[in-house]
Amino acid sequence: MQRLKTVFMGSDPIVLPLLDAVFAAPELELVAVYAQPDRPHGRGMKLAENPVKAWAVAHNICVRQPEKPGPEDAAFLRELGCDLLLVMAYGHLLKSDLLAAPRLPPLNFHASLLPQLRGASPIETAIATGRTETGVSLMKIVKKMDAGAVADVEKVPITPDDDRASLAEKLAAACPVLLSRAIAKILSGSLNFTEQDEAKATFCRILEKEDGALDFAASASELACRIRAFRQWPGAFFDHAGQRIRVGNAEAITGDAAAAPGTVLAAKKTLEVATGAGILRFSALQRPGGKMLPATDFLNGLKIAPGETLASRPMMPLERRS
Repeated sequence: MQRLKTVFMGSDPIVLPLLDAVFAAPELELVAVYAQPDRPHGRGMKLAENPVKAWAVAHNICVRQPEKPGPEDAAFLRELGCDLLLVMAYGHLLKSDLLAAPRLPPLNFHASLLPQLRGASPIETAIATGRTETGVSLMKIVKKMDAGAVADVEKVPITPDDDRASLAEKLAAACPVLLSRAIAKILSGSLNFTEQDEAKATFCRILEKEDGALDFAASASELACRIRAFRQWPGAFFDHAGQRIRVGNAEAITGDAAAAPGTVLAAKKTLEVATGAGILRFSALQRPGGKMLPATDFLNGLKIAPGETLASRPMMPLERRS
């Protein structure tokens, strides 16, 4: 059996189970891996090795880390005799010469049910917008972002407890399943594609630090979803007495607050705040420079009085239509 010479492009830890599956597939020969350059990370801004690069080094696979893929990378793929290019969470729009270099059409694993949530933050946006289901789409790569025809999808449920980290684990586990269904069809040339319905396309953007700001005019359920979605980054927060208070967890509870959004309703064992619809109960909070604490412990060290009004900041939409 002639194995397909395969090149993989990815930069996020979410791709590691897929890389393991590509490496283990008897039909594929992984000949090179592309990853983003190593970058400074953390408070000390020390240079951190890209996790995909680290995987490639550990498996003795050729690894390349261009700041941005260029003509020399298209030439590299041609010199390798690349049959198949697989991409996931790489962070670059690939140019025509590179897409034309492999023998077979390049394929991308995108972490949403296309055409919904094309773009940079599909995992966080799926949680923040209250979806109960997402998935991974196996698609043909075209010049327009995430617009290629789709060959297959693997659906994944979103539970009320999921945050970005837990949902990413589920999506990562879905990728080898998609690959296993696709390999035989790739080899036989029978992988069928369905064009996306552009009328149903939505887009999600790169998240910014200020996206973590809470607007208590929104509903309690929407705020609770955002807090879960942003738990790892950028982190949800509100301002109190000149301090930025980070929120680790909160839940929407039933009841009519009969108070203006942002009004503190309870601040002893829990912190409860009126919103535009419903009540938001905070269960984990953090002061600047401190640790994330259960709400009871947090309130023992920082007095917030019932009747106070917490400041709101307008929240920018995370998803838009085409």
